[in-house]
Amino acid sequence: MAIESISLFNPAQINPAASTPKTSVSEAQHNFGDFLKSAIESVNQDQKASDVLTDKLVRGEDVELHDIMIASQKASITLNTTLEIRNKVVEAYQEIMRMPV
Repeated sequence: MAIESISLFNPAQINPAASTPKTSVSEAQHNFGDFLKSAIESVNQDQKASDVLTDKLVRGEDVELHDIMIASQKASITLNTTLEIRNKVVEAYQEIMRMPV
């Protein structure tokens, strides 16, 4: 086993945040907004896919029942996860607002 000296280590390897470029507040808000929008669109797509498969089943089309159940559970889980994340964000915001300045 080789032992390397400490001088060979790059501080950026220990703290990757130190080597990342700084972003402005407006860029961070824009990036967060884009992330949030894409996450909500993903939840919406899962809900729509579940609805389409359920409608096909109701109309008597040839659809596998397990595919419908998987799509339904996936939509349910993503929606519940989104709601729990929203609840945690609201709770954190309320906690910050209660802090004395």
